[in-house]
Amino acid sequence: MIELRDVYKIYQMGDTAVHALDGVTLTVDRGEFVAIVGQSGSGKSTAMNIIGCLDVPTSGTYHLGGVDVSTMDDDQQAEIRNRMLGFIFQQYNLIPKLNVLENVELPLLYAGLPASERKERARSALERVGLGDKCKNLPAQLSGGQQQRVSIARALAGNPSVILADEPTGALDSRTGRDVLNFLQKLNAEGDTVVLITHDNSIAVRAKRIVRLQDGRIIYDGDAHDPQAVVQPGEDDAPADAGAREVLGV
Repeated sequence: MIELRDVYKIYQMGDTAVHALDGVTLTVDRGEFVAIVGQSGSGKSTAMNIIGCLDVPTSGTYHLGGVDVSTMDDDQQAEIRNRMLGFIFQQYNLIPKLNVLENVELPLLYAGLPASERKERARSALERVGLGDKCKNLPAQLSGGQQQRVSIARALAGNPSVILADEPTGALDSRTGRDVLNFLQKLNAEGDTVVLITHDNSIAVRAKRIVRLQDGRIIYDGDAHDPQAVVQPGEDDAPADAGAREVLGV
C-alpha cells in the first residue's frame, strides 16, 4: 500500500543542509496498523507530509497503492489525497458554522460527488462512529471526543485506502484519548490500514508495529510490543544540526 524507497528530504537553512529524511525505506501493507514515532526534529512530520501527499521527496520514490506520487504536481497530489487518504488531525479541523453532517460531507463535495451520495456516505460514516444522532449538531455542541469522532467519520466517508492519524489524541484528556485509540484499533480490526504519527510511546504501543525515527533515519522497525520499540535515543546522540531540525519542525 505504502512504499518509500531511499527517500531524502533536504532543507537549506543558510549554509546548513538539513536532512529531514535521510535515506528512508519503508513499506506498509494493506490492513496494517503502524505507528511512526519520534521526538521533535526526528523526521516524523516530514514522513507524514510525504506519506500524506502534502510534500514530495528531494530524491527517492514514493508509491501509494502502486501509483508513483513522488514527482506529482500540487493538483495531482490533491486528487490522490482526496481519493486515497483519510486524515485525522489533532485539532479536529471542523468548520464551526457547518453542522456535523455538513462537515463530514465537505471532502466529498470537493470530490464532486452528487448531493444524494454525499449525504448517504456521510450518514453511514457517522453511524459507524456512533454519532448518527448528532447530524444536525454544530461542533461546539459536542465534546472533544465526539468532535474527534466526527473527524474520523470525515476521514472514513471517502472510503480511503489509508487512514493517516496525526497525534489524534493530543487535544483530548487521557480517558477520551483511550476511547479514540480503541476506535482506531477497531477500524484496523475491520480491515482499514492505519498510520499513526506520534511522539508518545504509550500511544504508539497501541499499534501493531512501530517505526521509530531519529535524525531522519529509521532506527527501529518491528513489533510494537518488543522492548526495543520504546527505547528512547540518548541526549548525547543529538546531531550538530539538531537545532535547525527542531526549528523546521521536521
